Amino acid sequence: MRSPRFWLVILLLAVTAFILQSRGDTDRIPASQPLSQMPERFGDWSAQDVPLTDDTLAVLGKGDFLNRVYTGQPAAAGSPMTKAAPISLFIGYFASQRTGQTMHSPQNCLPGAGWTFDSQRYTSFQDINGKQYKVGEYVISNGDIKQFVIYWYQAHGRSIPNEYKAKLYMVADAIRTNRTDGALVRVITQVLPWESLDSARDRATQFTQQMAPNLPRFIPN
Repeated sequence: MRSPRFWLVILLLAVTAFILQSRGDTDRIPASQPLSQMPERFGDWSAQDVPLTDDTLAVLGKGDFLNRVYTGQPAAAGSPMTKAAPISLFIGYFASQRTGQTMHSPQNCLPGAGWTFDSQRYTSFQDINGKQYKVGEYVISNGDIKQFVIYWYQAHGRSIPNEYKAKLYMVADAIRTNRTDGALVRVITQVLPWESLDSARDRATQFTQQMAPNLPRFIPN
């Protein structure tokens, strides 16, 4: 039997499709830079692109995607390693979600890859310019591997940790501004066996605080 959550998503998608169809067949799409122009360095972090497979791109649909690993930050004092665990940054931007292309929830994708959500909470952080972001923080595990995850939905200058609220805002913005563009921003770092969860959280948060001010270039406000 399908869960209430499944049917809620179906209902939201159906309402969205009906409203968008009634509004016409084109969106207003603001200009933006391709995600490939995201800076390759943030402080001590330097990037390496990780190409997405054709199968993954087929599932994600028609959008602009960034999939990178940033490495290089010194490890915390007392760590047996000289460098901290890398940071994985994924951004999926959809200029239009009118035709069924939409942001995929990690709550659905990560379990399909064998990950289990151990904990989750909604919180917020300030980037290095003082802007506030509302995000979700998660701890996931797969066997002996544990990872700390931050993700949120970004659209029209708004950060939203909850996928259902993100879809409701999309419907409202489609009616008010004829825009359905938006993105998923996801940051992941491994919780190394010799470090605390707080250490991994600090690493992911500090990276995100440096990266986030760049988002409006790629995800228009």
